[in-house]
Amino acid sequence: MRKPNSTNSLNETRLIRNCGMDYTLSIIGGRWKPTILFSLIKCKMRYSELLKCIPGISERMLVAQLRELEKHGMVRRIVYPEVPPRVEYELTELGHSAEPMLNSISDWGNMHREQEGHAELQPESLATLAK
Repeated sequence: MRKPNSTNSLNETRLIRNCGMDYTLSIIGGRWKPTILFSLIKCKMRYSELLKCIPGISERMLVAQLRELEKHGMVRRIVYPEVPPRVEYELTELGHSAEPMLNSISDWGNMHREQEGHAELQPESLATLAK
């Protein structure tokens, strides 16, 4: 945890306040958030479904990232009053508004990966990474 008055913290705050891209990346940036958002574009999903469809993410990290996305209004957590409890996650209107950006980022990444000669991992390779 950084000190709130450290130069690094003050610079980050200044950038987030003055630059739309920095603000956006503070909300959706990181290793897992874009993948979580991309997974929720088509439909709402239960926690266990998200965990299965995102290879390599730990339960703890998924919970933390979902909470941050929920705090920023990108994801809605729906708790159904039943036994056993059922929880689903879906994109909010704000979350859905990021869809064109996420698609553009994905397209750019796929194009750049091909130009750099990095092969796309096949599903069986992803399963190995998750172990």
